[in-house]
Amino acid sequence: MIRNRFLFAVLLLITALLTDGTALAGSEENTLIVGEMFDITSDALDPVEDGSVLAEKALITEPLVGVNPDLSIKPLLAESWSQIDDNTWEFKLRDDVYFHDGTKMSSDEVKLSLERANKKNSRVASLLMLESIDIVDSTTIRIKTNEMNPILPAVLHYPSAAIISFSSLDSEGNVAKPIGTGPFEFESFDAQTHELTVAKNDKWWGGDVKLDRIILKPIQDPNTRAMALESGEVDFTVDVPYNEVERINALDDITVEKYENPRIYYIYFNFKHSPLDDVRVRQAVAYGMDKDSIVEYVLFGVGKAANGPFMPSFNWANQKLVAYDYDVNKAKDLLDQAGWKDSDGDGIRDKDGKALELSLFTWPQRPGQPPMAEAMASQMKDIGIKVNVDVVDYSIIDERKSRGEWDMVLAAMNVAMVPDPSYILESNFKTGESSNFGYSNEKVDQLLKDASETNDQDKRQEYFNQVQEIVQEDLPIITVAYYGLAIAMKDYVKGYVFDPTAHDYKLNPEMYIEK
Repeated sequence: MIRNRFLFAVLLLITALLTDGTALAGSEENTLIVGEMFDITSDALDPVEDGSVLAEKALITEPLVGVNPDLSIKPLLAESWSQIDDNTWEFKLRDDVYFHDGTKMSSDEVKLSLERANKKNSRVASLLMLESIDIVDSTTIRIKTNEMNPILPAVLHYPSAAIISFSSLDSEGNVAKPIGTGPFEFESFDAQTHELTVAKNDKWWGGDVKLDRIILKPIQDPNTRAMALESGEVDFTVDVPYNEVERINALDDITVEKYENPRIYYIYFNFKHSPLDDVRVRQAVAYGMDKDSIVEYVLFGVGKAANGPFMPSFNWANQKLVAYDYDVNKAKDLLDQAGWKDSDGDGIRDKDGKALELSLFTWPQRPGQPPMAEAMASQMKDIGIKVNVDVVDYSIIDERKSRGEWDMVLAAMNVAMVPDPSYILESNFKTGESSNFGYSNEKVDQLLKDASETNDQDKRQEYFNQVQEIVQEDLPIITVAYYGLAIAMKDYVKGYVFDPTAHDYKLNPEMYIEK
């Protein structure tokens, strides 16, 4: 431990020496420099491609519908809405909203933005179920869906469905410069450093904006993010290494705040690979996993052991789910039943001459995932499964998945970017959906269909509870822990308000610098 602290101190000193004087002095007055956990590419300048950067971190764009802390929806750019018939919704727009180019927001820009998102983003298209958008007048639109869509207003909170001005687009319809309605406007993007800078929008419809400027600086390594905060290179960052949270929080000039957000660590399986198509093997993995130890000793208490996709505090959660409590003997029995036994005494089970050996992929930007994967591999060895952990960039994982060269992935998924349980339940458990990798259950498909065909929220919750029960038994995914978010900032950063609905974190216009 002493050696690790010494190395960390040396790295911090090197970072300080290599950092220019301006950075060491902290931000310019009333400019917030953010150590962003993911890379920012030019694609992020188009809300259709990566809406969360523009809507939640740069605060350039806004959607029609907002969300309260309890995940209920509220007006934002749309001041009201009503359902005309099963397939038609009418939205009334605010009449006092202006884009950063000075033009007034109207039904024309809303129609453009939603139709463009529907065309270019398959996830948006599957959520909207759009048939047509009709302009009633300059502040009223009617959206017609190709089938009943009871969650349409919630879908319009999705950041990739944010509203942009016509002048954002070049002659070919691509975003040349994102021009939205938010509290900050685009100033620059550095193609070499990938830093995104935004400036205060003095005419924001929502009120006063306290910061003059925000600079989003990609720092993908958690240790480097921590060092950048300590050295003064950045003022604000997220998810520093969890084993460093208490030490960093004890520093005189830094505060670390821990929050629960609606994200889960989970494992998903390749159902096309034997033996993961055998529910007994998946259940053995679940029983062989000591989630409480992972939370305590790997996540250092930043998070909670999970049972199902939704935190117990959610109204959506089925409170009667039976947990897979840590039980090595039960895990071994299930593997025995599936025909996997250690025939040669090497500690790894085998069947028909093949060892029970699985790959587990994850990525490094979230500090909890690599050590969690290693801990799981160790626990799986105790029940006779050899797990090979590979920590790589997500783009590489995507390539392996496209070739079918994978068994398991440890990921972290936000379950409330669309504030309705169908958002996650359909994408993960409905046959053929985007985040479903071979699981299929006719009963689940029918229950999800039934939920999509009624506006009765009590009935919908009954259907969703049944879905949660079935998938808890079938285990197309294993929920490991509810995500804990560590927000770290200099003490002179004031006014931050946590938003539980954000993809990772969301900045807010009330933030300011006080030195």
